[in-house]
Amino acid sequence: MSGRGRLGVFACALLLAGPALSANGIYSVEIDGNVARADIALGSASATLTIEFENVVGLSADNLGLSAQIVDPLSPGFVSRLGTGVSLPAAFPVVVKISPPANGGLSFSGVVAVELYTHDLQYTIGSPLRIFSAPNGGSFSDITNFVGSGSIRTGGSKPDFSEFIIAADTRLLSSVIQSKYTKLSSILNQHAATMGNSLYAELSSLYNASQNAYASGNLVAAIEYLEAFSERVVAASGNELPDVWRSSKDLTNVAGSLRAAAATLRYSLTLASNA
Repeated sequence: MSGRGRLGVFACALLLAGPALSANGIYSVEIDGNVARADIALGSASATLTIEFENVVGLSADNLGLSAQIVDPLSPGFVSRLGTGVSLPAAFPVVVKISPPANGGLSFSGVVAVELYTHDLQYTIGSPLRIFSAPNGGSFSDITNFVGSGSIRTGGSKPDFSEFIIAADTRLLSSVIQSKYTKLSSILNQHAATMGNSLYAELSSLYNASQNAYASGNLVAAIEYLEAFSERVVAASGNELPDVWRSSKDLTNVAGSLRAAAATLRYSLTLASNA
């Protein structure tokens, strides 16, 4: 290979890897198609952050606006953001922030999957560890779609970006499920005006069927109705439902919000069914 060719390959590799951002806890970012991976290192704490898009435009290390910081898990101000029954593990008191700059041009449709993987925490059967997210400075909520075994690997989906933590959730599962049903209902009603009456009625019917099945103890049916709800949202995305987020924050990703809320509710229902 010629010298010019080697320089071209080297420059391309640098572009894909992105800048070293160790000053804010992120020391490596790699972009591969619709997936971004970042290494987090803060003192003795370390993790890998994976961000996967369904469809994305303008994806780059700079456009993600990544940072991470150590926080005091017992600080009253931080504890108040977690709520009763939720705590930040002392072994991994890390808050990861994804805050794309408004003028960066990043946009995506559908949902974005966010995963945190760390060897600082260990998974055991019945582990209460989950992934939580919060608007900048706001209250954290459980967005978990899965928790992997061994070292903790947990992830969830979002219609937008925010702060992320791995937290221990010791609340009753029934309480968690009810709170997730309430949140999904709130999102559906909040954005009723953005969808036609027919679609709203259909989604409301599927939601009610799922909640009623859960209340009667039929968890399998509750999950099936919720899956049908999500499938209908996907089918309506981009046509009957707005499904785009962009860094200028001038659009509301309604379909993504509904899908993300339904996905984490499905996870909790599955836990209850398996129990």
